Amino acid sequence: MLNVTHIRSDFPIFSDKPNLVYLDSTATSLKPRVVIEKLREYYEKYSANVFRGIYGISEKATEEYEETRQIVADFINAKSPDEVIFTRNTTESLNLLAYSLGQQIIEKNDEVVTTIEEHHSNFVPWQQLAAENGAVFKIIDITTDGNLNLGKNSSLEGIVTKKTKILTLTYISNVLGNINPIKEIARQAKKINPKIVVIVDAAQAVPHIKVDVQDLGCDFIAFSAHKMLGPTGLGVLWGRYDLLESMLPFNFGGEMIESVEADKTLFKSPPYKFEAGTPHIAGVIALKESIHYLEKLGWENVEAHEKELTNYALRKMAYELGKKVKVLGPSYPNHKGIIAFTFEPYHPHDIAQIFSDENICIRAGHHCAMPVHTRLGVNASCRMSFYIYNDKTDIDKAILALKQVEKVLG
Repeated sequence: MLNVTHIRSDFPIFSDKPNLVYLDSTATSLKPRVVIEKLREYYEKYSANVFRGIYGISEKATEEYEETRQIVADFINAKSPDEVIFTRNTTESLNLLAYSLGQQIIEKNDEVVTTIEEHHSNFVPWQQLAAENGAVFKIIDITTDGNLNLGKNSSLEGIVTKKTKILTLTYISNVLGNINPIKEIARQAKKINPKIVVIVDAAQAVPHIKVDVQDLGCDFIAFSAHKMLGPTGLGVLWGRYDLLESMLPFNFGGEMIESVEADKTLFKSPPYKFEAGTPHIAGVIALKESIHYLEKLGWENVEAHEKELTNYALRKMAYELGKKVKVLGPSYPNHKGIIAFTFEPYHPHDIAQIFSDENICIRAGHHCAMPVHTRLGVNASCRMSFYIYNDKTDIDKAILALKQVEKVLG
């Protein structure tokens, strides 16, 4: 199991705010000292642009930058670092795919399939793409217990067809907390249509479970550094190299050019043709430290810790508050770390404000996932999410805060 006291000592924010109860890691994680120090190292010791300088500090920055690409490739078991593209965030990675891939392959009457539980960044781009190109936009619903409704005998038959060119779905819902069986879904989809492209929003998965892109059998995954102890403003897109090679660039400009003539331009090979302009150099370099930190903890320990905290929170909420608290999705989700709930008759924003008065950070609203809230018949919810620096005392304080809500608003 994790030594939370030791882990918290690695996060400077707890030295500055020792009474902080941070239960919003699904939105963004806190940052350990090693990541912050790596950012500072770049700016203080070799703050030059990458690839372009034939001098020492630029070559050092480039070496550190490309080392991270290899570390990310190893982290997700990509075949090659050339399949790893650095973007601004998961949102940009998915929009890149909607533009560079979707606009190339989606035609009138083709099908694009997603799910009702998606974050807006993996719903709206595909909705808009289908509308623009005259395609059919299909949405996989959820069952009454909050899991994906894959149809008869848990198969995709009738949902994915020969006309389905893109299937895009989340690995772990940022509202329901359930982990989707991506490997089996990808296998079934490709059995129905071998040419289908399977895209995975792994923003909530990569920070919490071991992700092996080759084992999953998908074609692309997208995730963000800031949800896995890394810097903000940095995302990762992994894709099969043959597909990346066939795609159009997303942006045009510096460093993605092989040659420019008056009548034509040749682009570099992936990943560089998708990384126009000066990137978030410091962020990329610091990302390797967040990966090292998580790997040292061990994935089994991280998963077991989050499972224990989630089960403890669910049991305690039920015991102390009963049916007044309604958890969205499965009562005991198969991923441990996210609990979205309503507490009748109180508005989630009022609840979050009282939590804030108690120095507890939770999320309130629709969590950039309005379709699933609408499907469940609620306008908004509160969300607690747990990570490596949380313990049971944080949950106890959250339960006391819920009782304070009753006292103040009751």
